[in-house]
Amino acid sequence: MRVHNWDEVSGWGKVAVKGDRVEIVVDSGGDTTKTYEIGATRAGRRVEVVSRRGLIEVSEVTRGGTAVRTARFMASRVVAVVEHPAPRSASRAVPGRRPQA
Repeated sequence: MRVHNWDEVSGWGKVAVKGDRVEIVVDSGGDTTKTYEIGATRAGRRVEVVSRRGLIEVSEVTRGGTAVRTARFMASRVVAVVEHPAPRSASRAVPGRRPQA
């Protein structure tokens, strides 16, 4: 299985943290799949996933809500969408909540 970088994608959690990423596994015909990994490349950005009109759209979004990069996939070809939130540091922990193990 090959992981493709953002630049190879055609069609170029809500906490804005560098390190958020999403993996999309797409059926490419036959017995093969392609895996695309899209991540927040700078501090203050987040990755949003939206499903609409037969498409799954993954966007890297700034704090102000402007989409910096967008990748679109046909929903009928998407096998899996896996979200990987960035690890939270102790300084960003929510008061009154225990850190998850």
